[in-house]
Amino acid sequence: MKAMLHACIISTGTELLLGSTIDSNCNFLSQKLCDLGVRVIARFTVGDNREQISNAFNNALKLADLVICSGGLGPTLDDLTKEIACEVAGCQMELVEEEVKHLQEYFARRKRKMPEANLKQALFPPEAIILKNSKGTAPGMYLKKDGKVLVLLPGPPREMQAIYLQEVEALLERDFCLDDKQSASCTIKVMGPGESQVDEMLMDIINEPRGCSLALLAQDGEVHIKLTAEGENAEHSKQILREISRRIENNMDRYVFGHDEESLSGVVAKLLVNTGKRLAVAESCSGGLLAQMITELPGSSRYFWGSVTSYSNDAKVKLLGVKEETLASYGAVSPETAEEMARGILRKSGCDFSLAITGIAGPDGGTKEKPVGLVYIALAAKEDCIVKEMHFAGAREGIRILSAKTALDMLRRQLQYGGI
Repeated sequence: MKAMLHACIISTGTELLLGSTIDSNCNFLSQKLCDLGVRVIARFTVGDNREQISNAFNNALKLADLVICSGGLGPTLDDLTKEIACEVAGCQMELVEEEVKHLQEYFARRKRKMPEANLKQALFPPEAIILKNSKGTAPGMYLKKDGKVLVLLPGPPREMQAIYLQEVEALLERDFCLDDKQSASCTIKVMGPGESQVDEMLMDIINEPRGCSLALLAQDGEVHIKLTAEGENAEHSKQILREISRRIENNMDRYVFGHDEESLSGVVAKLLVNTGKRLAVAESCSGGLLAQMITELPGSSRYFWGSVTSYSNDAKVKLLGVKEETLASYGAVSPETAEEMARGILRKSGCDFSLAITGIAGPDGGTKEKPVGLVYIALAAKEDCIVKEMHFAGAREGIRILSAKTALDMLRRQLQYGGI
């Protein structure tokens, strides 16, 4: 049986320690390495400090076969990562003329003079593979030394992800034969129940995983079930994964909306395109967030008519045709108003479906009868309108996100199963 490859991830940057920046790089790399069949055994976060960075590299290289670090490849004095990594690995750096030329061209295209400090970004050990950065000035580095692999990536997530996907993944597959990996993994994504509820629903499977490890990750109203199977060989691992996935999906049923890289908005988009249906949206407390989720995807004009953010009562009346007597009798946050918002935008757009959201996102505005977190979501079609009453907990932004995602999930269920 082939031994599983072990990896350590290092994140550098004082801003990460202060909590002013979320370390999304570490999560991205952990997920991608797991997908390759690499086990991440440690993650280090250190500030822009020479001793801390040196200790992190020394410890990581003792523990793992692969060390991947993000951050600290810029031109400033506190960008120390490459210099220290090379010291720890026992490598000398030299100025690479081709990289100097790339830097000069980068600044010339922007009609700016290149600062002398940027030349440090063109220093590399001769034995290293230079990883091209199409999104910025800091190239990455891939270094094989004494049976270990050391990978340095820039800190900005957009740059880091591009270099990893375009260059690093293929190098790792080549050098560690990961295209013939022993393990198999997948992620099952559900919407509706919370993490503890999912845990309870899957208790039998969690207690008897049958060669498969499960991890639950709560993420903005979704729960991601991460499965990793380690069998006797690749085919055995896939067989274990298929069996456990089937059991989980049978248990979770309609709560399952997607797998792996799929997003809720992406799944809804595919269903709308495949059925030839179009959608319009009316929003109040979510303030346009639902429309933003839909239009983040390229090509959304094929199935999305548009949105009206009717925050005030006046806007609801004038733009959506909500009756003044409805607002006077039931209030803006009511199932009656949600239904009239949905029917109004459906009538105005001529679409097949409409979604409407009205509620109290807080932190103010709640009452005993209508507390913060009370949200009504309406899904209308030409023949019918369904209104769902939700009670969300948490801060304002969380309530808005949950409102928008719940609306999308209502439409997903309607398109996929013919009812919510």
